Amino acid sequence: MLSLPVDAVVSEIVSSLRTTTNLVLEAPPGAGKTTRVPPALLEFGQVLVLEPRRLAARLAAKRVAQEMGETLGETVGYQVRFDEAAGPRTRLRFLTEGILTRRLLTDPLLKGVSTVVLDEFHERHLDGDLALALLLDLQRTKRPDLRLLVMSATLDATAIAQHLGNCPIVRSPGKLFETELRYTPTSSAPLEQQVRGTLERLVAEGLPGDVLVFLPGTREIRRTLDACADWLKTKGILALPLFGDLTPEEQDRAVEPGPQRKVIFSTNIAESSVTIEGVRVVIDSGLARVAEDSPWTGLPSLTVKRISQASATQRAGRASRTGPGTVVRLYTPDDLHRRPAQDSPELLRRELSQLVLDLFAMGIDEPSILPWLDAPPAPAVTAARKLLHRLGAHGQRANQMAQLPLHPRLSRLVLEGASTGVRRAACDAAAQLSLGESGDLSGMARQVSRQIDRALNAPSGKPDPHGLDKALLAAFPDRVAKHHRDDEVRLAGGGSARVARGQVVPKWLVCIDIEERREQGLPIVRDFIPIEPDWLLDLPEVEERSDLSWHRDANRIEAVNQLRYGALVIDETRGRPTDLTAAAKLLAAKAHEQLHRFIDPDELTELQARLIFAGLGEVNVETAIAQLAEGLVSFTELEAATRNGGLERTLVGDLSQLNRLAPQKIQLPTGRQARIRYIQGQTPWVASRLQDFFGLRETPRIGQTNLVVHLLAPNQRPVQVTQDLAGFWVRHYPEIRRELSRRYPRHAWPLDPLGTEAVQIGKR
Repeated sequence: MLSLPVDAVVSEIVSSLRTTTNLVLEAPPGAGKTTRVPPALLEFGQVLVLEPRRLAARLAAKRVAQEMGETLGETVGYQVRFDEAAGPRTRLRFLTEGILTRRLLTDPLLKGVSTVVLDEFHERHLDGDLALALLLDLQRTKRPDLRLLVMSATLDATAIAQHLGNCPIVRSPGKLFETELRYTPTSSAPLEQQVRGTLERLVAEGLPGDVLVFLPGTREIRRTLDACADWLKTKGILALPLFGDLTPEEQDRAVEPGPQRKVIFSTNIAESSVTIEGVRVVIDSGLARVAEDSPWTGLPSLTVKRISQASATQRAGRASRTGPGTVVRLYTPDDLHRRPAQDSPELLRRELSQLVLDLFAMGIDEPSILPWLDAPPAPAVTAARKLLHRLGAHGQRANQMAQLPLHPRLSRLVLEGASTGVRRAACDAAAQLSLGESGDLSGMARQVSRQIDRALNAPSGKPDPHGLDKALLAAFPDRVAKHHRDDEVRLAGGGSARVARGQVVPKWLVCIDIEERREQGLPIVRDFIPIEPDWLLDLPEVEERSDLSWHRDANRIEAVNQLRYGALVIDETRGRPTDLTAAAKLLAAKAHEQLHRFIDPDELTELQARLIFAGLGEVNVETAIAQLAEGLVSFTELEAATRNGGLERTLVGDLSQLNRLAPQKIQLPTGRQARIRYIQGQTPWVASRLQDFFGLRETPRIGQTNLVVHLLAPNQRPVQVTQDLAGFWVRHYPEIRRELSRRYPRHAWPLDPLGTEAVQIGKR
C-alpha cells in the first residue's frame, strides 16, 4: 500500500486505546486517517466509523476493502440512509452519523461493538453532536469498555479532549505536496462566468491533472455546467457534477479515476472524504448553501453563505494529496481573513424535532441530562416539542416515527398515508421531499421510496380518494393557510406569506415548502396543496371561540362565534350578545373613547369645576358611562339614555343640591338670567351689560363668595371686571359713563346708577 503520513502514528493510537477508552486524533487533510486508522482498531473487536456524509462513508469503505484485498461487504462495509453494503462477516462499518442514532433505538448497548470512531468531527453536524453525547452517556453508564476515537483535521483538539475526560491527544504530521495559492479580485460577474474564465486560464497554462470546483449548491452546479460543459468537451475534458442526491453510480463516475481528464463541479460534499485520485487543481468559490431553520417560526431557509477559514483549508487540501497542486480562490486574502475560523455547530442553529423525537424514543425526555459538547438551545427544544405534539408524536406512534429514517414530518406523512390507504403514494411523496425533488420520481427517489416502504411497520387502511392530501396535512399541520387577497395568504401560526407567482391560490391550502426569501416583505410559498376546511375539524388544533366584537360602522356590540384553526377562521356567526354584562363593559369602553358623542367636552369641564366649587367631589365619567351602558349594546341606545341630562344626572346624583350650592344662573335686576361660569381654580364669574346692574348695590354672590362681574359695553366687550360692585359705582362709573355716553348716545347713562332702575336694551 502507498505510505501515508498517519501510518507513523497508528501504532501509538492502538497502544493508547489499549490503556484508555477515549482518544483524540488531530490529522491534517490528506494524512490518511479515514482509511488507515479504523482497520488497525479491529484487534479490539467490531468497529463503527461515523462519517458526516454518505459519499465519504461509501468511498472510505470501498477504499479500505480494496486495501485489504477484499470485496466490499465482507470484513468492511457501509450503511447510509437508504443504502447498505454489509454482511454477517462485516466487522468494520462506515456509517453516516444519523444511522448510529437509528441503531441505538434497537440496540441501546451497541452489543459487540468495541470502538466507535467519529471522523471529521470538526464539521459539527447535528447528528454528530448527538452521537457523541449518546456515546459518552452510554460509556459512563452501561458500557465503560466502549472506546471512542474522535478524529478531525481542524477542530480544537484540546477542547474536545477535555470534554472526553482529559483523554490523550495524538497528532499526525501532514505530508501534503506543495500548494500554489492564487486569489482573485472581487468580481461582479455571475459565478458561472468566473469559473469559466478561471478554467480557460488554467487550460491555457496546461492543466496538470483533474480539477475540483467547489460551488454553493446544485443550482449553481447546473448553471456552471451549462456555461462550461460544451467548451470543455472541445478541449477533450469531461465535465461531471457531484452532490449528495446523485445516485451512487453517478457519484462514483465523478470521483473514480478514468482515462479522460475531468472537471468535477461539486458542493461541499467533497470537502471531507477520501482522496479523489487525479485532482491537482481546486477552484474554490468560497461559498456554500447552508440550511438553517428558525425554531420559532419553523420556516426553513437555505441560504448561500461564505465558508469558514477551516472549510477553505479543507478545500485547499484537496489539490495537493497526490502531487503539487494549485488552488484558485475566487475571493481575496482580506476576504478570507475576515471569515470565522470555524462554522458554528448545527446544533445551535437548526430545528431540533428529529433530535428530540429520537431522544424521546430512547426514553430521554430531557435533553439536558446528556453530556453535550454544546447544549441544545432551550427555545429550539421547546419549539421541537411543540411541533412533535402537533404531529401526534406520542406513545406507540412516536416509536414508529423514530424508527423511520426520515424527518418527523415525513414519518408522520407515511404513517398517515398508510392509515388512509395511500401507502405507496405517501412513500413516494416522502422520498421526493427528503431528496428535495418535485415532479416525476427519479431513479433515486424510487429507490428511497421502496426503502421507506420496507421500513414502514404500519397496517394499511381503507383507501381514501383524498388520502395523500390528508396525510400531507397531518405532516404539516402548522403550515395551514387561508387565501387573503391576490397572491397573499394568512398562516395559521400567524403572519402572512406570498404564493410564488403564476400559481392559482386556493381558498385553503397547506404550504409544503416555505422559504424566507422575501418578496414585498413576505416569505414565499414554493409548493402547496389545496385542502378542504372540513378536514381541519378532526385536528386537535380546532377550537370554538365566543367573543364580543365592536362593529365599527354600526357602532354596536356583536356576539361573534367562531370556529378557528390557529389564527384562521373556519366559520363565523354574528348576533346580539347574550352576556349583557360583558357587552355593557365593552360599550362603556368604546363610549369613553368617543365621549364627545354624549356630552360636550367644555360642559363636562365646567360641570367638574361646579362640583369642586360646591365641595361635592370630582366627576367619575367612566363609572357614570358604565352605569348608563347596563343592558345596552349600541351607541344609539346609549345616546337615548344620555339625552335630556341623563348623563349629568348620573354623574352628579343629586342635581338639586348642586344647583343650590353652585347654581348655573343668576337673575339680574332687569329680570334677565345670566349664566354663571365656573373654571376650576378660579372664582365663578358672570357677564352682562352694564345697564343690567343699575340699582344693584351689592355684588352678586354664591354663599359667601362674591362673583366676578364682567360689565359689558353695548358692543359686548367688558369695560370693567370687578368683585366690588359698590366700589365700582363710586370710583369708576363716572369716568366710564362719560366715555360710553359719547360713544353710545342712544343708551341710558344716568348720573345716579344706584337710584335708577335697570333698563332693557335700547331704552333710555
